[in-house]
Amino acid sequence: MFAASASADINDIRKRGQLRVLVTEGTPQFFAWKAGARPGLEREVLQGFCRLQRVDMAIVPVPSRATLLQALLKGEGDVAAGALSATGAVDDGLLFSSEVLPTRHVVVTRKPSHSVLTLDELRAQTKVGTSRGTALAEAVSGAGVPAAQVDDSLAPDGLLAALKAGKVSSCVVGVEQALPAHREDPDLLLGMYLGGKVSLAFALRKDDVQLRGALNEYIGNMRRSAAWNRLVLSYFGDAAADILKAAR
Repeated sequence: MFAASASADINDIRKRGQLRVLVTEGTPQFFAWKAGARPGLEREVLQGFCRLQRVDMAIVPVPSRATLLQALLKGEGDVAAGALSATGAVDDGLLFSSEVLPTRHVVVTRKPSHSVLTLDELRAQTKVGTSRGTALAEAVSGAGVPAAQVDDSLAPDGLLAALKAGKVSSCVVGVEQALPAHREDPDLLLGMYLGGKVSLAFALRKDDVQLRGALNEYIGNMRRSAAWNRLVLSYFGDAAADILKAAR
């Protein structure tokens, strides 16, 4: 059980003058924190929110996705970001913000292999790549892929590279990652979706009610504006329309 003092609602953040954002390396299209990189869609959203609240944004790097939410619960940051799948659950004292971007989980292979179109074909793969501690790993496990045929040691942004290098025979990634990659490399083959639509969102502690309300209001207003469409096009290009269509 984590101490109640971990709570840092919107008034505390304004007094501090800083919103602390927990993030791991590996989701540059959503949140990049290395010098010289484009900010990423989620970082730009949070930068706009910080400007509205008249606070600075402090990036707090976390070594792994497995420890990201634990760090949030311990009070090491105020918001966790980086293409997190919102389950809507309140387990462990967490809630998620409103949806930032919809997605789907899709099975990807590479020529000369064939597309994976059924669960039986997925379960027959010699090695399925995924990322431990993520919704992607949960999707692979939920599909009944034997543990001996899963490599969950890969970073989210390293899955397609591992597939190309032949380290895995297939991998499961978000459609927002798969579609732009397929356009650059036609040898990548998109197969079946796993599960239904998934919402990518920010994670917050459930006690930070005012912060979540203010952030949700900002996200809602932005999603209804032309600025959001420009952001999606900026980071996903021509694939943006297909991503949103696939996630319906």
